[in-house]
Amino acid sequence: MTAASGSADALFSEVRAQLAAMPTELIGEYRPAKRVIGITRAPRIVAVGEAWHLGALLVTADAVLATGDVARSLEPSRKGYTAISARERDELRFAAYRGGVPEGRAIHYNWTPIDFSALASGGTSGPIVAQGGELKIRWSAAGGLAPLDSYVRERIELARGLM
Repeated sequence: MTAASGSADALFSEVRAQLAAMPTELIGEYRPAKRVIGITRAPRIVAVGEAWHLGALLVTADAVLATGDVARSLEPSRKGYTAISARERDELRFAAYRGGVPEGRAIHYNWTPIDFSALASGGTSGPIVAQGGELKIRWSAAGGLAPLDSYVRERIELARGLM
């Protein structure tokens, strides 16, 4: 184990302890439409767990994930759309509702697990980069790299401020 992977394990153990009393958000998986015995079952987003949302990261009890997409559950209804993108967003909201997510609740999907072994070998996983023995995070597509520990601590403080 390198210093980068050891520090990541220690950092996220500490993070989990600090977040224990904080509310979590749902994480889920997108399940495409499928045909079963002549009936087409509509696509759905099904909850598979919960995580603390820290900006570009989702922290579960036993893993760290890079965020993907998020949908807020909405009961399906007929609407007229002026834009295809609005219809597509609503279809994802409807999929979350069909997956059993309570209406109005957000669910994260299309997330990817952070591979700490890749980081241990000096590589990259999701938005986290091992650089010069230190872990850094690219917090947005256009953003630069920030030290992971300070980024995570800042996100925890922001989350506490919202409670």
